Amino acid sequence: MTSLPTSDQDLAPHAPLVTRTVALSPAGGTALLELLPATSPRDTTSWVRRGDGLVGWGRAASVTVHGSDRFAVLEAWWRSVAGAAVVRDEVDLPGTGPVAFGSIAYAADSPSGATLVVPAVVVGRRGDQWWVTTMSTDGVPPGVDPQACSDVGAPGDVTFADGSLSPTEWAGAVAEAVSRIQAGDLDKVVLARDLDVRTAAPIDVRWLLARLAETYGSTWVFAVDGLVGATPEMLVRREKGLVTSRVLAGTIRRTGDDDHDLALAASLARSSKDLEEHEYAVRSVADALAPHCSSMNVPEAPFVLHLSNVMHLATDVAGVLTDETTSLSLAAALHPSAAVCGTPRADADALITELEHMDRGRYAGPVGWMDARGDGEWGIALRSGAIDPDDPQRMSLYAGCGIVAGSVPESEVAESDAKLIPMRDALTAQPR
Repeated sequence: MTSLPTSDQDLAPHAPLVTRTVALSPAGGTALLELLPATSPRDTTSWVRRGDGLVGWGRAASVTVHGSDRFAVLEAWWRSVAGAAVVRDEVDLPGTGPVAFGSIAYAADSPSGATLVVPAVVVGRRGDQWWVTTMSTDGVPPGVDPQACSDVGAPGDVTFADGSLSPTEWAGAVAEAVSRIQAGDLDKVVLARDLDVRTAAPIDVRWLLARLAETYGSTWVFAVDGLVGATPEMLVRREKGLVTSRVLAGTIRRTGDDDHDLALAASLARSSKDLEEHEYAVRSVADALAPHCSSMNVPEAPFVLHLSNVMHLATDVAGVLTDETTSLSLAAALHPSAAVCGTPRADADALITELEHMDRGRYAGPVGWMDARGDGEWGIALRSGAIDPDDPQRMSLYAGCGIVAGSVPESEVAESDAKLIPMRDALTAQPR
């Protein structure tokens, strides 16, 4: 299938992108997310973890494409834009100068497509270093002095309803997947659930981002083109010739009792079912990165990553890049990994299409950013929701579970419920 541009292609710059990056000194105690002004969900961008990262607003340029070559078309578009840009960069760090945020549909035939957004303003932080980048195709962009905003609104009363499948129907899909795996048709498949959300007031992306960052500080809190979430899984980071990927597969729900949770973490680390699922995911990532790396470090055993609501088996894979492959191209090589699809990939993907009865949209697809050097960070769009582009009071939430031969349908429903908690809690949090 060939990628075709949508109407967003009209927003591609017909004049060179002019960018200016200067150091910034915000008021003491100001958080990155507090600098986001009110704007539409599609024009609010974020990639923040533990206070560091990037936020942006406005839209200097963008492009949306569809099809199996969507990664390559986005890459060519960005090379053209960044290569012709007029750049003044007084900070010179990864994420300064021209930068684009991306959100890419899980499936090639998804109507959600794959989008790159070049914000009009990007504010970044790395430790004690702050900067602001302005970008425009209408000449020299004006200087800006970002200030903390206090006009963030809660969504009001929130109602949840079953999405494509009820919990009982989804458990039936899991049971069918287990049957296929036990019959030898495949080794693992990842099945996703969705929930429909209605809110009393239009959804303010900033409200969701702030609530997610407060509770899930070890995740990457993101927003791109109306997709919002908090992912614990780094698909790939490229920075100055080093490549890293954090693989998560194998999950157990936390109870809130520290002693009990420690015991659960130990059981997770010994679980043959979860270790099997994790091994498939790590192997798929290592195999995809190997052609681009001169050396790699793949730990023999995972560690247990503790989040507020769940614990995961986790492995950090690292390598030394041997070519000029960009972070987006590396994300393309990795997607979809066994952590979000299954193995063998083609068989798992076919079973997903058969059993899920929905379009995943950009859930479980790559989400992140890339600069003009090709450096960047791309996570997997997990613990996320997509705001309806035609109705800002409607949203779809998503969660997925890896299914292997030892999976129990009722347990997988409970695990998916746990993975929906971050977005549900963010929507229903009380105003302070």
